[in-house]
Amino acid sequence: MSLAPASLPFVDEHSMTIEVDREASWASLQRVLGATGSAGFARYARLIRAVDTAASGPRPLSAGSAVPGFHVVAAHEPYELTLAGRHLFSVYALIFRLDEIAPGRTLLRAETRAEFPGVKGALYRMLVIRSRAHVLATRRILSTVKRAAEHRPPR
Repeated sequence: MSLAPASLPFVDEHSMTIEVDREASWASLQRVLGATGSAGFARYARLIRAVDTAASGPRPLSAGSAVPGFHVVAAHEPYELTLAGRHLFSVYALIFRLDEIAPGRTLLRAETRAEFPGVKGALYRMLVIRSRAHVLATRRILSTVKRAAEHRPPR
């Protein structure tokens, strides 16, 4: 089952203001997501039989790149990065949007869309979405990007 990210049901959206411009925020998002190829992410991706289980493809992330659990569908620097994935229990997308809200301030948004087919999908949704594990993981990504962007030494 392969669906376009925009056609998947909306799950949620989280956002965080970053006190740097959109280009610096984009660079930090790239670094943070590009570093998710750790053994823990890869193990989990294999456990749930994700299609993408390892980091691969071009860096910085662009169409054709992958990190455990996701492949890059589109990268429109410095505005939007669309990731998608599929595993035993779900088809999903994570869409990052960067909006410059003032000079030197960026709103980073993470929109999740997903479908959880069948009984196993419903159980997985309960484990991941209703337990708030997804919320915590998404907010952690956003705060890691914020920290990396705001504490980056000047060039």
